[in-house]
Amino acid sequence: MDKKQTFSLWYVLAALVGLILMQELFTPRHTQTLTYSEFKQALVAGKLDDVVIADGIATGKLRAEGLEQILPKVKLEALKRAGGEHGFATVLVNDPGLVAQLDVAKVRYGSVRESKWLGALISWVAPALVFFGIWWFLMKRMGGAMGGMGHGMLEIGKSKARVYMQTETGVTFKDVAGIDEAREELMEVVEFLKNPDRYKRLGGKIPKGVLIVGAPGTGKTLLAKAVAGEAGVPFLSLSGSEFVEMFVGVGAARVRDLFEQAAAKAPCIVFIDEIDALGKARGVGLSGGHEEHEQTLNQLLAEMDGFDTNRGVIILAATNRPEVLDPALLRPGRFDRHIAIDRPDLIGRRQILEVHVKHVKLAPSVDLAVLAARTPGFAGADLANLVNEATLRAAKRGKDAVDMQDFEEALDRIVAGLEKKNRVMNPTERKFVAFHEAGHALVAEMRKNADRVTKVSIIPRGIAALGYTQQSPTEDRYLMRRSELLDRLDVLLAGRVAEQLVFEDVSTGAENDLQRATDLARHMVTHYGMSEALGLATYDARPAPLFLNGPTLPEPRTFSERTAEAIDGEVRRLLDEARDRVTQTLRTNRETLEALAALLLEKEVVDRAMLDSLMAASTAPAQLRVAAVALPPGDGAS
Repeated sequence: MDKKQTFSLWYVLAALVGLILMQELFTPRHTQTLTYSEFKQALVAGKLDDVVIADGIATGKLRAEGLEQILPKVKLEALKRAGGEHGFATVLVNDPGLVAQLDVAKVRYGSVRESKWLGALISWVAPALVFFGIWWFLMKRMGGAMGGMGHGMLEIGKSKARVYMQTETGVTFKDVAGIDEAREELMEVVEFLKNPDRYKRLGGKIPKGVLIVGAPGTGKTLLAKAVAGEAGVPFLSLSGSEFVEMFVGVGAARVRDLFEQAAAKAPCIVFIDEIDALGKARGVGLSGGHEEHEQTLNQLLAEMDGFDTNRGVIILAATNRPEVLDPALLRPGRFDRHIAIDRPDLIGRRQILEVHVKHVKLAPSVDLAVLAARTPGFAGADLANLVNEATLRAAKRGKDAVDMQDFEEALDRIVAGLEKKNRVMNPTERKFVAFHEAGHALVAEMRKNADRVTKVSIIPRGIAALGYTQQSPTEDRYLMRRSELLDRLDVLLAGRVAEQLVFEDVSTGAENDLQRATDLARHMVTHYGMSEALGLATYDARPAPLFLNGPTLPEPRTFSERTAEAIDGEVRRLLDEARDRVTQTLRTNRETLEALAALLLEKEVVDRAMLDSLMAASTAPAQLRVAAVALPPGDGAS
């Protein structure tokens, strides 16, 4: 509630209190209730003055002296405690001689007709004002909860955009790393805003809109704020969901108000985050084309069409679901530029880590290149979380600086989950887990095209993981060869094969490994054309959505039942061949497998140095223990 609204409410309450005080002003400070007999005795004794008779009640002034024989002791003490002038009131009875007695006692008396308009006014108006005040307060509270920035129900059609100036964003291109191509694209937008005449003199037009597309956490919002910070212009930021209301027409009204604000603050940048909440494709669904979000989208399209780009207003939007956007929104003339932000590569991850550790005290042992190599697939937000988790762990232990151990523990926490220190496994289960993870690690070391093992653990983490084998690629890869996929199959099945080989029994711990191995083999057959029996054709049967973002229905198969059986046969063959290769490898290196499992049972965690020492003491050929490139950390975990 703002100051103006608070003053108004209190003003009404003060007026009510004033009315009550005015009413009380004309009432004596103390009024003694008398019985009619006491009233008659006091009248005869000459203790009454200024009697007023109205509506069967007599009121007036009472002299306190000489009432000992008339009033009881309790009433006398009450009169003495009150002090000052006293009033009285009594209920009259049918007494025809009362007037004569008043004349004999020489008491001034009269009769007035009491006006009850003030009481009636208060009795009717006061409750209404109280209820209005309560309603106003609740509406303001509800409006603040729904409106974010204090927009209430009376301003429901107003835009909820938050306006930031250059210094308030606190972000420039110096704070953006790992996405150089996207940054260069947006630097042109900054040039448009700083030097529009440079482009206008040749007949060029400033782009109306720029759509930033990328996975969650890749830095879309950060880029938009950096553009505003570099350009030095007002930055109007809001989310696509803030246009959506339960009242029809509110979203369209907010779009109109947004563009009016932008025109008033030009040159400026308007940033709509999560625009997919506003710009979904029209006409998809059961309710036809009259839904509120469709009206809002139509208004946005109309405003962008009628907006003059030479005013210096650029619309930035971000989404991680470009496939659901309406085609009319994506055409040139509305969102002229589309900037895709991918997850950072190895160099990009290192640059992002350097940005996030600027204000962190690092120990000399911290190697950002190693951390970047161990975090494939991490987005900018993931890396920021990694640095923060490591900093919190170091602070918890009272360290003066964040060292490499803190980063490793934070990475294990993010990738594998929280360590379950209180989860106690019986000896048989620990042996199963130890040999399972030892199988993963040993086969990964024995395959030329498998990722390098960085850590093996049998400490339970997360919800269901009883152990994990962490692998890290040595460089970024964008293509996978058939030989690499086959080695990956071997690593996935190695845990289950190790259990069968050692215990002649299997456990449920390989469920996730088997699922991933089956999916990989099926993709090799149906998507990658890596089956000689089925040839180069692809057999894609992805589920298609019944409605956009709605339930999915299986897409009709484009191949025969005979082909489906052949696909199942090829998948089974790939898995069987991988099992046979892994069985041969583990049988040949049985001693190394048992040594690694024993080391895991003793230490619970085996790092790279310990694994190198163990492998160096084995009789395995050195050329087979060459690590290559493949999976993100933790992909070998069960």
